[in-house]
Amino acid sequence: MSGIANTPQPPYYAVIFTSERTEEDDGYEEMAKMMVELAAKQPGFLGVESVRGQNGIGITVSYWTSLEAIRNWKKHDWHQLAQKKGKADWYKRYALRVCYVERDSFFDRE
Repeated sequence: MSGIANTPQPPYYAVIFTSERTEEDDGYEEMAKMMVELAAKQPGFLGVESVRGQNGIGITVSYWTSLEAIRNWKKHDWHQLAQKKGKADWYKRYALRVCYVERDSFFDRE
């Protein structure tokens, strides 16, 4: 989960997940890695960008072709399990935002 996602020309959707972690780790890193790998196999998935600061605040942005693709990912059995574990153990709080991307631009010095 590093780098800038290579998204197509808009329009597409972005799901922004901002979270504050608890001290509990019990499998968090493994589950996070598995969720990215599994999401990447879902129809409509375009990419992901994720960062977490030392203060425990993290932001993950996933990109999707449609609201239907986002809904299907939300309902995926393994993703639902991760959501339950997150609420029970891993997160103090979080915010989830779904956005419609109409325009984007990129800069690459390379």
